[in-house]
Amino acid sequence: MTLHLRKKQKREVRRITEYMISGGAYFWSGYLTFFILDKGLKGSFFWAKSVSTLTGWTVNYLLQRYWVFKNPRLKNHQTEVTARYAVITIIDFVLDYFIVLGLKTVGVTPYIGQFVSSGFFTFWNYVWYKYWVFPDKFKKKPVRITVPRVIAHRAHGHGAYIPIKPKHA
Repeated sequence: MTLHLRKKQKREVRRITEYMISGGAYFWSGYLTFFILDKGLKGSFFWAKSVSTLTGWTVNYLLQRYWVFKNPRLKNHQTEVTARYAVITIIDFVLDYFIVLGLKTVGVTPYIGQFVSSGFFTFWNYVWYKYWVFPDKFKKKPVRITVPRVIAHRAHGHGAYIPIKPKHA
């Protein structure tokens, strides 16, 4: 039992390390994009923040999905994983925007505000990614047999759906 816990703990430490590295890639790709759009192209705060966030989240998704939380079982749940990632990303975007904007309003530069915001999201997202977006196991949903499902799945012809009478009847 002790060996099993150690193996599990080592795996979790490795996952957290990979998560921090990929989080850094997310942060710096978004930060650099924000700098270029804000200072270089003199874009509006909204557009600079929006595009930089989308850039960072794209980098982040690819690293989280295929490196940090790499799980062959997720292949069969790609639509669900992507939808969950999109939901948490939208929530994160709104929270991040208002954190950085709020700090900007009180005189903190958005460049410092992004560091503050990223500290919050480091812990927030790890929990959401581990347990909801990229879980080790998805709960099996019961298969609902409906008329459209039966009609669409006629793999064995009409006879496949005729109830079989028990032999003792």
